[in-house]
Amino acid sequence: MKTKTITLEKTRQMIVFSMLGTIMFVSKIVMEALPNFHLVGALVMIYTLVYRTRALIPIYVYVFLTGLYGGFQVWWLPYLYIWTVLWGITMLLPKRMPMKIAIPVYVAVCTFHGLCYGILYAPAQAWFFGLSWKQTVAWIVAGFPFDVMHGIGNFIVGFLIYPLSTLLKKLENRTGRSDKIVKTNK
Repeated sequence: MKTKTITLEKTRQMIVFSMLGTIMFVSKIVMEALPNFHLVGALVMIYTLVYRTRALIPIYVYVFLTGLYGGFQVWWLPYLYIWTVLWGITMLLPKRMPMKIAIPVYVAVCTFHGLCYGILYAPAQAWFFGLSWKQTVAWIVAGFPFDVMHGIGNFIVGFLIYPLSTLLKKLENRTGRSDKIVKTNK
């Protein structure tokens, strides 16, 4: 009986994490008409706040789907680490923050990641294309207006992080897995 329960739980997790990664991917595709405005950063934070280390599964489902859709080329390789940086920063945040502190902190982290996106992407660009330090800095500066748009978009969607992570925690707790989900303080 216990083996069957474990197998069912692992199957449930595989399905849920696959769906969450697919939601990230579809949300990005649907919002492509708006340059650098998407839900991916907010969803990375939401999944991390709820699932902690297991959030890497839907993140890399998203990364894989993005590569499958757009082609596994040089532009895609930074995706292997860019979203993990946001995951890592979110993991460093205190697990239980009062709502009045959590909301601005989550928005600030999400915004900061959007603003730094080009800087995080630059090392791969420099390495793949043999850019010098000056060329890399020029590449970052040239892309900064897009990073500002990314930061503004992340600022706006960042306000969804607290309520959606709270909702997802409640939904997970209803399935009887409350021991694995971080509780929220209000």
